[in-house]
Amino acid sequence: MAEGIFIEVAACVQGYEMVSTDEKDEPFVLDKDECWVMADNQELKAKEARDSRLFGPVPMTDIVGRVIYSLRTAVDHGPVDNSRVAMFQDSPVLAVELDVEEMVKNNKM
Repeated sequence: MAEGIFIEVAACVQGYEMVSTDEKDEPFVLDKDECWVMADNQELKAKEARDSRLFGPVPMTDIVGRVIYSLRTAVDHGPVDNSRVAMFQDSPVLAVELDVEEMVKNNKM
């Protein structure tokens, strides 16, 4: 299990099938209350990224944070309205760092 604080992207949550871009990796379904997290920089190798590729699924109870954008499909996506204050705090991240086209391309939708 990883120790410390990480800023990651929740790539997969319980009940969903995780499919790797590497054909050598077998698909799998996460168990109840598990999340698969990935580093933002997908160019990093697993040991460099320190994400679920290195330490496996993360218990949901270990995750602190909130979802600010949800991408289900190429046409079903958008900001998550957590609260008016959260939307205000998240707006710079959504405006500057969010690249929906890149997200869709990376998730092969």
